[in-house]
Amino acid sequence: MQVLSVVGARPQFVKISPVDQALKEAGHSHFIVHTGQHYEASMSDVFFDELAIPSPNINMAVGSSSHGQQTAEMLTGLETIINEVSPSTVIVYGDTNSTLAATLAAVKLHTPVVHVEAGLRSFNRVMPEEVNRVLTDHASDLLLAPTEIAMKNLSAEGLQKRSRFVGDV
Repeated sequence: MQVLSVVGARPQFVKISPVDQALKEAGHSHFIVHTGQHYEASMSDVFFDELAIPSPNINMAVGSSSHGQQTAEMLTGLETIINEVSPSTVIVYGDTNSTLAATLAAVKLHTPVVHVEAGLRSFNRVMPEEVNRVLTDHASDLLLAPTEIAMKNLSAEGLQKRSRFVGDV
């Protein structure tokens, strides 16, 4: 199975490490896309080195800009990448603009999406991350919840059938 993971920020780099190991142990091919949302060496490269994460297959080098511009640039690039790689699944992590852009690109291309760290809520829609969390959860095919509270949140939103409690990676 060809799995494509999309990461772009520090918390995602930490989460991808055990996922990469598990996918390889299960015999799956893992294609990693770094959007470049966090691009400085101290916010990016150091995590790949210290956590023994393979270098990304692609670094989109999106960098900083407004939420809309950054997400749009990622969405456009990720659509092309997903079409070229043809993964059986796209894995997204957390609640960043990279998460939302990858989810939208995959869903529109009819590629299943797995959301690691699903169901977390602040209940503050002013936070861009909260909007990303909610939209990603509602569009994803499989929701991997890190806590029982996250599972309750997903259930309250009618997403229990697509949700699994897995703990925090």
